[in-house]
Amino acid sequence: MTNEINIAGRPVGQGHPCYVIAEIGSNHNHDLDLAKRLIDSAAMAGVDAVKFQTFRAGDHYSKKTPGFDYLDGADTFSLIESLELDRAWQEPLQQHALENGVHFFSSPCDVDAVEGLKALDVPAYKVASFDLPDTGLIGLMAQTGKPVILSTGMASMDDIGRAIEACRDADNDQIALLQCTSLYPAPVGLGNLAAMATMREKFEVVVGYSDHTDGDHVTLAAVALGASIIEKHFTLDRSLPGPDHPFAAEPDELTAMVQKLRDIETALGDGIKNGPRPEEREMFEKGRRSLHASADIPEGTEIKEKMMCVKRPGLGIEPYRKEEIVGRKAAVEIAADQWITWDMIK
Repeated sequence: MTNEINIAGRPVGQGHPCYVIAEIGSNHNHDLDLAKRLIDSAAMAGVDAVKFQTFRAGDHYSKKTPGFDYLDGADTFSLIESLELDRAWQEPLQQHALENGVHFFSSPCDVDAVEGLKALDVPAYKVASFDLPDTGLIGLMAQTGKPVILSTGMASMDDIGRAIEACRDADNDQIALLQCTSLYPAPVGLGNLAAMATMREKFEVVVGYSDHTDGDHVTLAAVALGASIIEKHFTLDRSLPGPDHPFAAEPDELTAMVQKLRDIETALGDGIKNGPRPEEREMFEKGRRSLHASADIPEGTEIKEKMMCVKRPGLGIEPYRKEEIVGRKAAVEIAADQWITWDMIK
């Protein structure tokens, strides 16, 4: 059991930078050039990986599957068939991703897809929420020894437990769970980001968030709550035809999201609260309060409480130590409005 996985030498988990996946999925629209341009743009946005989906309609859906309401009842099988990734593209897409400095992997939806990606030595495998019950397919991915990232949309804890068991039965503990809402787009109110902590505690694995909401605010909240992996659908243009374009992030939005995400990681800090940072030193000295003389205090005078006041700057003795000063004598003349330091009293 581990709270860290390793993707192509990149440690992912608590204490490491968030691993950001641009989910290209089927937004290539059967166009290899578009697929490559999506990789180019995602890499420029600063993501760590690009991900596709590898399925074959005949192995993926029954021809009798009813149409989905959110797709206006369009024939499901025909739609899925139109979104298939040409598997001959996977090697050139992987090479293109590597040339752009990002990882390439996919969500394999059948045995041949797993074998094809294994031959390419992809650094990780992603299981779509809809495929979570297919423990046999998950086990095949786990047998590669590579990390298995499991989306958990619609899942119960029992569903998740069985998927994890399928990985561990294959002696693979490189597992990550992504909180997800399987609606497109997903309502913010169903985000349930707190489930990340629940899954981390229960299963002792890396957790993250797969985002289907509009905008980036829910994604950024997930990072602040400890997501180690973020997956965001990506398109070059939301007006392009296809079911996953309308709720996907466009290039400028993905770029901004990654920048804000990294700012949040930096802002989270180390959790240590131990006085001023070096950069705060001037503010600490000049902006905090300390004890000052409220009137002239001649040398040798016994200092009374009324002779002191509290104001800025903080170059004098701390106000909470006032009682330690009362009754002692001035070692030097202390002018009104002067902060009082220890060398001024005896």
